[in-house]
Amino acid sequence: MKNRILIGFGMLILMFITACATTTLTSAWKDPSYQGQPHKIMVIGVAKKPANKRIFEDEFVRQLKARGTNAFASYTVMADAKQGDHAVISAKMKEQGADAVLISRMASKKTVHTYVPGSVAYRPAYYNNWRDYYGYGYQAVYMPGYMAEDEYALMEINLYDARNDKLIWSALSETELEGSDQNQIISYIGVMVNSMADQKLLR
Repeated sequence: MKNRILIGFGMLILMFITACATTTLTSAWKDPSYQGQPHKIMVIGVAKKPANKRIFEDEFVRQLKARGTNAFASYTVMADAKQGDHAVISAKMKEQGADAVLISRMASKKTVHTYVPGSVAYRPAYYNNWRDYYGYGYQAVYMPGYMAEDEYALMEINLYDARNDKLIWSALSETELEGSDQNQIISYIGVMVNSMADQKLLR
C-alpha cells in the first residue's frame, strides 16, 4: 500500500513539473513523397549550454524509444567540437546505422507584454443604514493595473533522410520560458514527439 502511495505521489510530481512549462506547436510540415518511418534516428540538439544539450538529446531519445523508434544522442558518439562538421555527422550516422537525423535549435526569442487591468476590492459591509453604506464605499481598495511580461523561445526542428539529406519533416513552436530549463525541454519534446506521431513518422 505504501509503495502504491509513493508511486502515485511520484506521478503527481511529474505531471506538475511537466505542466510548469507550456509549448505550442505553431506549424508543421511533412514531405508527402516520404513513405515509411525512420528506424534509427540520430538526435542533435543545438544549444549553448552543453548540459542542456545532453538533457535535450537524452530526453528526446527516451521519448522516441518509448514510441518504438530507435534513437541515439549525438553527444554519445561525437565530441562537441565536431558537432558542426557535416562529414563527421554523416560518418557517425553510417557507423551507427542511422537512417535519419533530427536537428533542433532555438531560432529566436520574443517577449509578449499584456496589460492586466486594475480592480476594486471591498471590505464586507451592509446597506441597512447610511453609516454602513458610507463605510462600504469609503473602504473600497483600488489595485492599479500593471504590465505582465512573458518571454517565449521560438524553436524549430527538422528531420532529414540520411540517405540523401532531404528534409522529411519540419515544425515550429513556442515555449514559454518559465521554471527550469529541464521543464521547458520536457514540455517541448513531448509536443514534438506527438506531432511526429500524428504525421505517422513513429511506430
